[in-house]
Amino acid sequence: MGALPHWPYPRWIAHRGAGYLAPENTLAAFRLGAQHGFRMFECDAKLSADGVPFLMHDATLERTTNGKGTGGDLPWSALAQLDAGGWHSRAYAGEPLPTLENLARWCIANGFLLNIEIKPTPGVEEKTGRVVGEHAARLWQGQAVPPLFSSFKPEALAGARAAAPHIPRALLIDALWDGCLDHARSLGCAAIVCNHALWDAALVAQVKGWGLRALSYTVNDDWAAQRLIALGTDGIITDRVDLFSPAV
Repeated sequence: MGALPHWPYPRWIAHRGAGYLAPENTLAAFRLGAQHGFRMFECDAKLSADGVPFLMHDATLERTTNGKGTGGDLPWSALAQLDAGGWHSRAYAGEPLPTLENLARWCIANGFLLNIEIKPTPGVEEKTGRVVGEHAARLWQGQAVPPLFSSFKPEALAGARAAAPHIPRALLIDALWDGCLDHARSLGCAAIVCNHALWDAALVAQVKGWGLRALSYTVNDDWAAQRLIALGTDGIITDRVDLFSPAV
């Protein structure tokens, strides 16, 4: 096995900011994750109807906002009015949806790193990857460490590669499918991000033998984290910013 390329990202990554303790994908969640010592964060980015990248996991608005319908069908001017915190607890009522630019400026100002999961509304995968890539290239221009793109959708990663080939990419995998690792290599990926249960010694060796990094989601139990550390994986995405010390 040859030496792996330089990897500037830390092992511990806070999922959607601080996924359980604050409303996911809001600036309040990222601030809380930072208060627990995390210096890299994962977020979900999709497009408004008028092409603004904003943070939200689901295609629909109901679970994490007071809106209704498909988020990508609304212009940013309407999305910006929604309450993205009241569903979590009264303490966060009125918390707005952030744009990717909001989060980027906060991360850059504080020296934090970011994994941007490109989470397209169905039907606009390539466009979402391309627009997110264009925005990230502009926002992180001149920064020492770029964000890390990831997506379950190869078309989104292809769009990101076309717009920002210098920003590293990772294929997200929930279940191994025929040719998935070859597909990651064909997209020029720097990493694979697997459901943590998929990793074993053979898969870690195969992925690293191809010069790729091995990351896991979403790890919320100590036994699972210890298993992944023992396997020699490179990154752990967690909701439990209160359980794990990112200094380890």
